[in-house]
Amino acid sequence: MELFNNEVAENIEQKAILVGISFGRDDIENSMEELKNLAEAAGATVLDQLMQNRDKVDATFYIGKGKVEEIKNVAEFHGANLIIFNDELSGAQIRNLESAIEMKVIDRTALILDIFALRANSRVAKLQVELAQLKYRLPRLTGLGKSLSRLAGGIGTRGPGEQKLELDRRKIYKRVSDIQSLLREAEKDRETQKVQRKKHQMPMVALVGYTNSGKSTLMNQILEKYESEGTQVFTKNMLFATLDTSVRKITLDKNRIFLLSDTVGFVSKLPHSLIEAFKSTLEEVVDADVLVHIVDSVNEKYEHQIEVTNNVLKEIGVVDKKSIYVFNKIDLLKNEIYTKYSYIPISAKNDIGIDRLIDEISQLVFTDLKKATFVIPYNEGAILNEIMNHCETMEMKHTNDGTEITVVADIIIRGKYQKYIKL
Repeated sequence: MELFNNEVAENIEQKAILVGISFGRDDIENSMEELKNLAEAAGATVLDQLMQNRDKVDATFYIGKGKVEEIKNVAEFHGANLIIFNDELSGAQIRNLESAIEMKVIDRTALILDIFALRANSRVAKLQVELAQLKYRLPRLTGLGKSLSRLAGGIGTRGPGEQKLELDRRKIYKRVSDIQSLLREAEKDRETQKVQRKKHQMPMVALVGYTNSGKSTLMNQILEKYESEGTQVFTKNMLFATLDTSVRKITLDKNRIFLLSDTVGFVSKLPHSLIEAFKSTLEEVVDADVLVHIVDSVNEKYEHQIEVTNNVLKEIGVVDKKSIYVFNKIDLLKNEIYTKYSYIPISAKNDIGIDRLIDEISQLVFTDLKKATFVIPYNEGAILNEIMNHCETMEMKHTNDGTEITVVADIIIRGKYQKYIKL
């Protein structure tokens, strides 16, 4: 089998027909709209889309034989060169469809993996994507082999793992094992960081939401507004702009310091292989004390996107977590939003509502902060300095018994110097 030249494939315009099946679901239109956005994010031009209602999957073609002929005719009419299915297909189904339609066929999972391959920048992200690609492609080698040699790559075949498809199964299994070892090493580094966070008792706040809802823009606005440590994170108006989890320390005052993480965005039917590969990265969400759920309020499908995000959170084991719903891009809204969700309206780009959001975060993560008045004897200067260094001072005066200082203190300081608290 001849290796394809992916550089040549990148220059071929990808003209796609989308195919979706409704098994009595009422969300097929939302799902197909997502598929269209995903296809365009991968660089394809969507020419048409076809849908079919079915009670069950056809083992040979996934869809009915008559629909296969319709797809072929529509594709030829438009001059398409790519068929994208909205559901995951087996290798045999891909092979059968390509033989019948005489055109390249990929499924939603391959499309999402392809986008992740395009977006991956860091070493860990590239390894995670390659692992997901290999696990997806391994059971489909029989079905994919012919199409890959005949159709010369393109969408669905890009990324770190592309040339690994031409290796035999033994070598692919070896590569999977090697990647898993490398990712375990990276996981050790994350575990060390996690231990340090717990040691310093820093609460974690995670930004979550549908892809391209404005999570990274919000993080950058908070970083700039509170002059916090760390470089700004990458932002761009596109799906899955951020794959790597970014963690920054946000210092509001001496008492209120927390870690803010920006995570990969979600989309419905996120491939299981990707969730498994990114599980260690997504642990930032699992371990968070509070989730800030960012919603694109301008998007007409925002209710669906909220549901998608909540479903993915459940899939990775996030349940009963303190959450704040934030409706972003409120400055672009023309009409008032009516929703069952209690939310904070913001514009991450224009710094609208950020102060209110930070106050809400503070109330949830700094629950042990209370005002306390200490009377510190004049010969205990070290204790006074520690209290002043760790607490936000509200008032201080000198008395016959010592320095009387009123601060906002956490439970550790209050417990440690309880005997000095003025009753």
